[in-house]
Parts: sequence; structure tokens; C-alpha cells
Amino acid sequence: MTAEKGQKAPDFKLKTQDGSEVSLSDFKGKKQVVLYFYPKDMTPGCTTQACDFRDHHESFEELDAVILGISPDPEEKHKKFADKHDLPFTLLVDEDHKVAEDYGVWQLKKNFGKEYMGIVRSTFAIDKDGTILNEWRGVRVKGHVEETLQYLRDNT
Repeated sequence: MTAEKGQKAPDFKLKTQDGSEVSLSDFKGKKQVVLYFYPKDMTPGCTTQACDFRDHHESFEELDAVILGISPDPEEKHKKFADKHDLPFTLLVDEDHKVAEDYGVWQLKKNFGKEYMGIVRSTFAIDKDGTILNEWRGVRVKGHVEETLQYLRDNT
């Protein structure tokens, strides 16, 4: 199954960097969700992306949007990552990559001649009813957060 624009977003329940549990349905009817999948904490591209979301966090809040980041990293690594970079949003643990698979972002990747399964950097804008408003797959970090923010300004 692959989550696509116009469909109901697959629900999930995952641990956060603080050990609590969060479900996508927790936000239904209250806020829109910017759900972004990233490969790995503490890597250059993922750090840049997380810090871009951090730096624009207030603008997303003004649009009543909550940011959730998901990677296969464990709770402790998420906690260190969030603390080190003062991330004001929730990071979710998807160690078995089930949610990434549900959203179609766990795919075969190639790097330096090696093939492996991993997260394809992707973002989903989900409305208050749980419908996917837009999807960005194979995201390039530079300018992506601003593009996502502008999409929400123009379409919500």
C-alpha cells in the first residue's frame, strides 16, 4: 500500500523521543499534520531539514499545523538529536519501518554502488480529517520546508 494525495492517511501509533505514544488520529479534527520521513538522525541532510522545520516552527503553528518527524532511529537517538538541535516538534520511532512501508517511503536505495532498503525522504500534508492534501517524495532538503509552508498557506 502506498499513501497518496486524496486518500485517508494511514493511522499509526508510535513512540516519541520522550517515550510517550502518539497516533496520527490524536490530531484528527484539531490540527493539520506535516508528517515528514527522514533517513537518519545526526546526518548532515537530516539535520539541515530538522533545523529548517525548527526555524519555521512558529509559522507552521500560526497555520494550526503540527510537525511530526519519523525515522527508524530508536528513542534514545531521537532524544539526543532533538535536544542537541532544540527541536520543538515530535520525532517518532519507526524501528520496524512499518509506517514507512504504509506510506510507501521504505524503498530500495543505492549509494556508492551498494543497494539497501531505507527511507526515501518524503513529506505529507494531512488535513484535520486525516486526508492527504499533498505529498512530496524524494525531497531535496534545500527550500523544501519553505515550499511546504507556502503550500499550506495557499491551500488551507
